Amino acid sequence: MLVLQGGPETGPPLPHSESAVTEPFPTKLYGRRKGPKLSAHKEDLRRTLLPRLALRIEHGADPRACFEAADDVWLEIGFGAGEHLLALARANPNVGLIGAEPYEAGVAKLLSHMADDPPPNLRVHEGDARDIITALPDGSLGRVFILFPDPWPKTRHHKRRFVQTAMLDDLARVMKPGAELRFASDDAPYTEWTLERAMAHSAFAWTASGRTDWNVRPPGWPPTRYEAKSLHGPPVYLRFTRT
Repeated sequence: MLVLQGGPETGPPLPHSESAVTEPFPTKLYGRRKGPKLSAHKEDLRRTLLPRLALRIEHGADPRACFEAADDVWLEIGFGAGEHLLALARANPNVGLIGAEPYEAGVAKLLSHMADDPPPNLRVHEGDARDIITALPDGSLGRVFILFPDPWPKTRHHKRRFVQTAMLDDLARVMKPGAELRFASDDAPYTEWTLERAMAHSAFAWTASGRTDWNVRPPGWPPTRYEAKSLHGPPVYLRFTRT
C-alpha cells in the first residue's frame, strides 16, 4: 500500500524524510518547503488536524475510496493557501477534493481556514503532486487544477515548470474522457508555454471560443489571494478537455 501520509487509521504521520516513492523525481519542481517559523496554533493544527485529512491511497486503487461518499474526484496541484480548494470542497459535497502543496506554511494556512469545520470531502498531501499522480489508476480524475504555479522565468529553470509534455501525458492517463484541466497564470510567457504544449497534445482540446473565455474567471471558479495580487500582469484562465 502506498501511504502518502499516515493518519489515525494507519498510525502517526510519516516524517518528511520518508518519501511516498522509492526514488526521488529527477527534477524538483518547487522551491523551499519551509518558511518562517509557524505560530504555535498552526503547528498544533499540523500535528492534530493534518493527520485527519492526510491522503492515504493504495497504489492503483480508486481514489473515491479515500472518501466516505464521492461521485467524482478532483485534484488541485499546488493549492497555495487553499482558498480555492476549500471553496470547491464546500460547494461540491459529492466530490472528493485532493490538494497537494509542498510548502508547509500554505498547508498550515489552509488548516487554519477550516480548523473549526473541516469538510469531510477534502484530503491533503503535504508534498509533491507527482506522488499522487503516480499512484492514481487510469481515468480516475474528473478535474485537475494548476492555478498560478511558479513560472520559473529563467530559461535554465524552464525544466522546473510543472506543465511539461511528459506531465500532460501523465495527466491524460489519470483523467477521464471529458474531464477538465484548468490552468491560470498571471505570467504571459508561462501561459504561452502552456498553450503551446496543451494544444499540441492529442489528449487535450482548448475549450475557448472567445476572448472572455480566457480573460474573465468563469463562474464556479473561486478566486485566490495570489490571483488578486496579479504580480506579473492580468490573470489568464485556460480550460482544456480531456478528449
